[in-house]
Amino acid sequence: MPELPEVETVRDGLERHIVGKHITAAKVYRDYSVRRHAGGPADFEAQLAGQQIEYVARRGKFLWLGLVDTGAALVGHLGMSGQLLLKSRDAEEPDLPRHGRVRIWLSGEEPLVLDFVDQRTFGYLAVSDVLETVDGLPGGLGTTVAGVPRIVEHIARDLLDPYLADGTAQRAELNQRIRAKSSAIKKVLLDQAVVSGVGNIYADEALWRAGIHGERPAARLSRSQVAALLNHAHDVMTESLRQGGTSFDALYVNVNGESGYFSRSLNAYGRENEPCLRCGTPMRRSSFMNRSSFWCPKCQPKPRSTR
Repeated sequence: MPELPEVETVRDGLERHIVGKHITAAKVYRDYSVRRHAGGPADFEAQLAGQQIEYVARRGKFLWLGLVDTGAALVGHLGMSGQLLLKSRDAEEPDLPRHGRVRIWLSGEEPLVLDFVDQRTFGYLAVSDVLETVDGLPGGLGTTVAGVPRIVEHIARDLLDPYLADGTAQRAELNQRIRAKSSAIKKVLLDQAVVSGVGNIYADEALWRAGIHGERPAARLSRSQVAALLNHAHDVMTESLRQGGTSFDALYVNVNGESGYFSRSLNAYGRENEPCLRCGTPMRRSSFMNRSSFWCPKCQPKPRSTR
């Protein structure tokens, strides 16, 4: 599944190449890929035709394209296997890729097509109205508009959002919210209504760096422990984004879940029975919400209540 740094790579690439362009037409090739659009495929196509793209924003793993003067946005979620492929149509119309679900035609000096490709069809696109943010701040990374699409309003800010940066009032409030939870800290980190975009791999990496076992109740952590954990999660994702793994050139945006982001720098995830890179103790794996957690029994001792 594409993780937050991969989705941010796509947002950044789209921002650099499609902001200001007009959508001349849209075509849905698989109805299920616009299932979250209330009006259905024909209405989806009609609402996009003629619109101009004002900005490209992201909150967690949700992307949206702000549409000029409409009070609406084109929202996208890549799901398990979603891709956005941006190609030139200067010479001739490019063929629709295999598993192409939606195509959008863009005008400008360099005419383009933007294809939504999704083999497993867990992703989707939808046009959504934009609501004012509760805190009056910009809705996500990539926009100054204090609005968030209705489809995305239940998603909390993510740690790459400048309005949730360390030292802000929003980060202090997040720290307090986390420490008010009785659930295991890893479960809280993965709760998209608390803080978005921290996937299973990044949670394990942040917990290892912080020396905290994922089963420790969030309410038993100190303010400084939670602050350190959030900073580690931010740093892990920032380092992953910096390292890349999926290249973006002028005519190609690709997220396929197989790009190997950060795979050469993992300290915890996938390292069962390998020596901890901090103390040498063999790493362990345990089941967690139909997933796996990887941790060091010495650096991250289990809370006594779960032994």
